[in-house]
Amino acid sequence: MTAPMAMASEPELAAIVRDESRFRDWYDATMPRVYRYLAARCGGDDALAEELTQQTFVEAIRHRDRFDGRSDVVTWMCAIGRNKLVDHFRRHGREVRRHERLISDHVEAPDAPWRAAETRDAVETAMAQLPSDQRLALLFRYLDGLSVREVARAIGRSEKATESLLARGREGFRRAYGGRTDA
Repeated sequence: MTAPMAMASEPELAAIVRDESRFRDWYDATMPRVYRYLAARCGGDDALAEELTQQTFVEAIRHRDRFDGRSDVVTWMCAIGRNKLVDHFRRHGREVRRHERLISDHVEAPDAPWRAAETRDAVETAMAQLPSDQRLALLFRYLDGLSVREVARAIGRSEKATESLLARGREGFRRAYGGRTDA
């Protein structure tokens, strides 16, 4: 099996897509990385992560001419996947109850495993109470580390509207979390 392309160009990606054997090797090496990226952002919904991964590959293959080789192909595909996730949140609005942990996995107390799980559950519950647009903006800003400008671009809003959305999201999270500061 060949390793996934690190810095391939559009012609190389097109050649891989045309060759069934090379495509299978590339897919087998690339798919788990794209899936893990999306699964971490789907709040434990494996079916959603699988669906978004499939959509990401279809979109990447369909628009392979847009890949210019300036980045790793997996990075490009994860950006496509992130856009698919944004689309999913937009389509499902309030019905979508996806969330992700916003806390560190590194707690140093002796009771760390159960305390971390308890805190994670409280964070997930608080996040689930937020409107989907606020939840998505908070995830992009604080989990993915995107700037306000990048979040605004990803969700299709102005920077001012995004700043306001983030402020409402943080306030809503504080209320839903119950003012807890222990972690």
